[in-house]
Amino acid sequence: MNQDKINIFDKMLAGGVIENNDPQMKKVWAQISRTIKLLPALNSSTDINQIRGRLSEVTKSTIDASSIIFIPFYTNFGQHTKIGRKVFINHDCSFLDMGGITIEDNVQIGPKVSLITENHPLDPAKRKDLDLKSILIKNNAWLGAGVTILPGVTVGENAVVAAGSVVTKDVAANTLVAGIPARFIKNIGENLSESS
Repeated sequence: MNQDKINIFDKMLAGGVIENNDPQMKKVWAQISRTIKLLPALNSSTDINQIRGRLSEVTKSTIDASSIIFIPFYTNFGQHTKIGRKVFINHDCSFLDMGGITIEDNVQIGPKVSLITENHPLDPAKRKDLDLKSILIKNNAWLGAGVTILPGVTVGENAVVAAGSVVTKDVAANTLVAGIPARFIKNIGENLSESS
């Protein structure tokens, strides 16, 4: 199929480079403008249900009643974020979701966490192009305060990312990682009684 005929939002979710001069970029900027207009209402919400409803409007998908999101919450795009059931997202998180962010069920996300799916080519002549890779946070993972997840990363089921870590590569299921860049610390047993 001719790449010019593919909807730019589908191209974004497929990953890879989107050229800054792509004729469909106007659709991307229209979505960004929509999100910018919706964020003040989201971040002035006065209860959890209102936050959930307004964030559902931003993401264009219903946030399940079992999930709790605290404000302020920031996103530059919004419609490429999918949030599962029984998810908890603490204050002051930032999701740059043009490349797609999927948060499965039972995930806990600490305050000031950044999920970043967007990068740019190193070549100065192409620096304004977008290089997109999706992020996947799997069931029951826990991201500590101030964690940064970079493009293309999957955090495995039950994994824990320690506070302040910068994650540049996939995190295996049932492991604890920490540091900059995040590295393996230890395995986590399925019946773990200690806390990290």
